[in-house]
Amino acid sequence: MVAALFLSAPSAQAQASPILQRLDANSDGAISREEILATRAKLFARLDLNGDGAIGEDEKERLRDAIMDRAMAMQARFANQMQRLDTSGDGRVSEDEFRARTFFFDLADRDGDGKLSAAEFLVIRNIMFNR
Repeated sequence: MVAALFLSAPSAQAQASPILQRLDANSDGAISREEILATRAKLFARLDLNGDGAIGEDEKERLRDAIMDRAMAMQARFANQMQRLDTSGDGRVSEDEFRARTFFFDLADRDGDGKLSAAEFLVIRNIMFNR
């Protein structure tokens, strides 16, 4: 019984988040210190907008503005989604209204089998996060 559970359990690689998979540059299923340092170097290069080797006040301000712009856009999307969920138009989203909407799921379930494959799930992620 224990062996059957062990053999049927998904591998750690399959359970890894997309972020961890991106950090694992050599795809060995583990994140090394070197991979973290390489990722941090890439992040620094992205944050150092003018390429002068330092993140100055002007760069920090531009980054703060970009974060705020994204946060405001997400708030607007959230408000829009809540308005769509409120099918009765009473300004409140009931549990029935909330549970009835599966727009992204229905959109992503391309083959209509009532389940989302990994590829179909990516459709939802791409729609939600504009990737």
